[in-house]
Amino acid sequence: MDNNDRDASASLTSYAEAVDWINGLIPFGIRPGLERIEALMEHFGHPHRRLKFVHVAGTNGKGSTCAFLTRALIANGYDVGTFTSPYITKFTNRFQYNGEDIPDDVLLGLSNRLRPVVERLAETELGSPTMFEVSTALAILYYAEVCFPDVVIWETGLGGRMDVTNIVNPVLSVITNVGHDHMDILGDTLEKIAAEKAGIIKPGVPVVTSVSQPEALDVIKRAALRCKSGCYVAGEQFSYEKTQAAGESQSLHFKGPFREFDLSLSLRGDYQLENAAGAFMALEVLRQYMAFQLDDELTAAGFRDTFWAGRMELVRQSPRILMDGAHNPEGAAALAQSLQSGWTYGRLVLMMGMLSTKSHEDYFKSILPLVDELILTEPDFRKKMEASALADIAEGLRAAYAKPDLRIVVQPDWTRALAQFEASIGPDDLGVVSGTLYLISDVRAQLLHQADSEKGW
Repeated sequence: MDNNDRDASASLTSYAEAVDWINGLIPFGIRPGLERIEALMEHFGHPHRRLKFVHVAGTNGKGSTCAFLTRALIANGYDVGTFTSPYITKFTNRFQYNGEDIPDDVLLGLSNRLRPVVERLAETELGSPTMFEVSTALAILYYAEVCFPDVVIWETGLGGRMDVTNIVNPVLSVITNVGHDHMDILGDTLEKIAAEKAGIIKPGVPVVTSVSQPEALDVIKRAALRCKSGCYVAGEQFSYEKTQAAGESQSLHFKGPFREFDLSLSLRGDYQLENAAGAFMALEVLRQYMAFQLDDELTAAGFRDTFWAGRMELVRQSPRILMDGAHNPEGAAALAQSLQSGWTYGRLVLMMGMLSTKSHEDYFKSILPLVDELILTEPDFRKKMEASALADIAEGLRAAYAKPDLRIVVQPDWTRALAQFEASIGPDDLGVVSGTLYLISDVRAQLLHQADSEKGW
């Protein structure tokens, strides 16, 4: 059989088949390393070398930072590719061009180009590329050979140094922050995790970071020094202060090495001020050193119009239901701070579900003091944590961290849990759905009546 026959026999015939094929690679797991993506890119002539990337890493805030950068650059007339994960509603969300998902038929065509190459690679000593490796290759082909953006906002999947996305040589690197997440893969200390994130720093390429812990920041700075890369650090080269929080919006005053600037955001949550300041500093570097033409009014409008699903998103007004994909200790601390500074309510009803791959004690320590009713459930995902196991952790912390009359409900079926959750929220109360984005995705689709929602990493 020659290659043409082989390619024909491998043809996928629909969008659904293409997504099933890519997701069918999930059992190959997360396999840090760049050998397979390099082999894929070599086959296609290294198309990523023709693109400009802004590479974004960090424990939390990557998605929001990518959203700010994307919206501000589009507002200024740039054609922008955006590659992010996980997705909230549909697999195509992760491959966007000017804020629009890759068309289903384009994803199908690119999958058919990739599939025979992936299958041949699977027969070598390198083994099969993973789902994320194939998704990354598909993104590169989409941007380099189909839509040709001026710049690609490029989010890491996991870590940085050995992450598949690190095949690119960007014009700018951004490291949002460092926290306790994916410690089974990235390391069990902040220094080790920071070293993985710092792996995206390339020789001579400037880096912007909002990392705050001294031990983690030291790792970032030393990596930048080794690479002779300019390093812009929150609290040092740039800073911000919150100037207003009113209802549907909040604002900040940015101070940087080149100028000061006022920004207004529609995204809620104090942590979005930090994300916005880091994103604006990144744009300042692009403007100052890379000849990006950015208009102040258009840039401000871009920040004001930025939306990011599932992050401090008010999905219902009556009763009030807020969704936030906080799923690690730092995320929970940020959520708790935002609830205390930006919301008034009678009771707080929290519905949450988690994956079993993480420890959740520190998550509960941040959020339990605010909660009146805790409804624990399970995401529809293979790595889910049992709701009863979450309840055991919460009960163990009750005496030290919880309100005396905290009510804990265990309902493994998330659809039943959602019904109980909605029934528990009084007119003056606030309902919050939090935890893994696999749960957020399903609950959001149900509350917003999105029947065709998909979800995944």
